[in-house]
Amino acid sequence: MDAFKEEEEEDTGTPGWMATFADLMSLLMCFFVLLLSFSQIDLLKYKVVAGSMRDAFGVQNRIKVMDTPKGTSITTTEFSPGKPVPTVVETVNQVTVEPTQASLSVGNPDSAKQTLRYDRDASKQTDAEKTLEKKVKSLLMETERNADQLAKVLEKEIKDGKIEIQVRGRTITIRIREAGSFTSGSAVLNANFLPIMTKLRTALRSILGSIGVEGHTDDVPISFGEFRSNWDLSAARALSVAHELIKTNELDNSRFMVVGHAETKPHKPNLDDESRALNRRVEIIIRQGLDMQTEEEIRKIQSMNPEVMEIIQQLSNDI
Repeated sequence: MDAFKEEEEEDTGTPGWMATFADLMSLLMCFFVLLLSFSQIDLLKYKVVAGSMRDAFGVQNRIKVMDTPKGTSITTTEFSPGKPVPTVVETVNQVTVEPTQASLSVGNPDSAKQTLRYDRDASKQTDAEKTLEKKVKSLLMETERNADQLAKVLEKEIKDGKIEIQVRGRTITIRIREAGSFTSGSAVLNANFLPIMTKLRTALRSILGSIGVEGHTDDVPISFGEFRSNWDLSAARALSVAHELIKTNELDNSRFMVVGHAETKPHKPNLDDESRALNRRVEIIIRQGLDMQTEEEIRKIQSMNPEVMEIIQQLSNDI
């Protein structure tokens, strides 16, 4: 019995290995404390880790009293809101954006732009405008064809830079450079330029319209010779070209008008010798305009709709 009691007393004590384990844990704790004391904490990484831990463990953010509480609305999740569409109210008002305008337009400023019409039959009025628009476009295409015809006749001279052809609306401008056509300070056409005038005269027979011959000079004043000023020189050169065109009576004299502009209408700014050479020119301007029937149609439509001229202006800048 005594031996059995002694064994029970020995088993009730702490095992021997616990002392070794406790020493090991203490050493490890000291080791990590030393590592932590020698280390430097990266604040940015710490915030990232702390944020991840907060999200992982469900830490909620405190909302300030001044912030509006946010939540999910069952209305927005279950129903789609419609886009509001304004309803146009057809009211008749007098509208203007120009204080100096002679008359006011009648219509609704909130609705689409409308055209003032006096004709009771709006469909006929629209058809008339469409017909007029087609006719004006046809006339503009005719002017383009006439310009192409002149360009073919004067193809060599255009390539050589002696002549330039420009189209603007129902107006064709044939620009004759001084180089090759006139000697500096002279109003007499060079002999080698006369065949070009012959070709031009022949081409103008089949092209309708009034013909204006306009002379231009640069801004350098004339101080010698037979001409008193650039006015005399520009007018004399225009007159020489006009005489050459009408000398065979192939072209009606009543179609012509001769003008001298001197340096008042430069083609390019007079900055250097090159630009001044471009300004010394004679322009043959063919103004075809509109035929009498088209002008009469415009007057009729304009009496019923004063804004019809906007259509004409959009199609041509020079009718």
